[in-house]
Amino acid sequence: MSVHHPATPYGELPPPGCPAHGTVRLADATDPAAMYEELRRQHGPVAPVLLHGDLPAWLVLGYRENLEVMKTPSKFSRDSRRWSAFRDGLVPADSPLLPMVGWQPLCVFADGEEHARLRGAVVDGLAGFNRRGMRKYVTHHTRELVRGFAQSGTADLVRDYAEPLPMLVVSRLLGMTPEEGPVLVEPTLNLMRGTESAAASNAMVTQVLQDLVARKKVEPGPDLASRLISHESNLTDAEIVEHLRLVLVAAHQGTVNLIAHTLRLMLTDTRFRGSLSGGHMTLPDALEQVMWDNPSIDVVPGRWATGNTTLGGQDIRAGDMLLLCIGAANVDPEQRPDLSAPVHGNRSHLALSAGPHECPGGDIGRAIADTGIDELMSLLPDVRLSVLPDDIGITADWLTRRPSSLPVAFTPPRSLTPPLSQPAAPERAQPLPEATEPAANGTSRPTPPAEKTPWWRALGRR
Repeated sequence: MSVHHPATPYGELPPPGCPAHGTVRLADATDPAAMYEELRRQHGPVAPVLLHGDLPAWLVLGYRENLEVMKTPSKFSRDSRRWSAFRDGLVPADSPLLPMVGWQPLCVFADGEEHARLRGAVVDGLAGFNRRGMRKYVTHHTRELVRGFAQSGTADLVRDYAEPLPMLVVSRLLGMTPEEGPVLVEPTLNLMRGTESAAASNAMVTQVLQDLVARKKVEPGPDLASRLISHESNLTDAEIVEHLRLVLVAAHQGTVNLIAHTLRLMLTDTRFRGSLSGGHMTLPDALEQVMWDNPSIDVVPGRWATGNTTLGGQDIRAGDMLLLCIGAANVDPEQRPDLSAPVHGNRSHLALSAGPHECPGGDIGRAIADTGIDELMSLLPDVRLSVLPDDIGITADWLTRRPSSLPVAFTPPRSLTPPLSQPAAPERAQPLPEATEPAANGTSRPTPPAEKTPWWRALGRR
């Protein structure tokens, strides 16, 4: 990390007799977790940082302080047009920050009644998905991805599995064709990295979604795009496109990181494996533990102060940007004095935010990760890491961090289930009918589930 003196959080020299504020460039951190704890030690629960272009912001580290910001939109607005850096003309048109903080007609940039109108359309659209039907998508794409590398006996479970799987599923839920999803994997990941090419990646994703909306106006289907088009909120085309982009980016990025972090723990952490194999923790419990310790999105931009206020002992000025540091809040010593104590039964983590802007699609990400990991480990029950745990690198940027790769080896399966036909998206949020088999009297009865040995029983023997 690089520290700059004697700038204040506002980029000005401190007045005579006032101690200088150290300010860290957020994008320069090679070890974000260590940086968060050093900032907490120096500044307490709210710390000054610099963003790309040396623009000042506040990083909210404390659990209580994050909750206060999340739950009081009257003091901390989501409308980025309040940012003093925008008003003062300090953000260039090609800034890599713009895909994430530039105002758009989105529920995440709205408060009050406008937020309720926009969010209501998204919530209603997502509620229409049949969770069992979605799990069919996950199972299908997991088998197809594994089929692509199974016979080699080796794979990188980040590149070959965790990155493509969520996009294949989410893009279909939005209404895209099977061919459109794979090409969006890298652009969607890139637009959150804050790199110089983020704006170009954002433009590509937006164009694909604009084409999708135009197509669905003519050929509607049981998908999110069609539901937003026909919703009673009467969304404009721009609002529809931006909300599709929001769901696509958040669901993809968040689920990639959740799968990658969970697989890393399964492959490297004996205590984690022991809890699963011994029945002390279910796979859904394991996902919650990961969301506490390694949230999919470390830093959420942002909130903007509506007036002068105080937070965590810091004087916040009207128009200041605040970044919610979920990675630091979830390990706040005040909240979790003993980080070794399991918290997998506790859903009070902030990985999905809280308050009026709590993530409406958290269950979708959980379902993709839960079903995907379960199916993957069932197909490859003896999968094992092919490098030392300490050799696993971490990919980190100003918003996220996750394992950069997970090289594994396994016994090539003799065969996989024949390819599933592409499942149709269910039209209503109702359970799918159970598969049936003919009975002796000519009627039908439910087909009993096939017996299989739970893969997690083998974890403790590795």
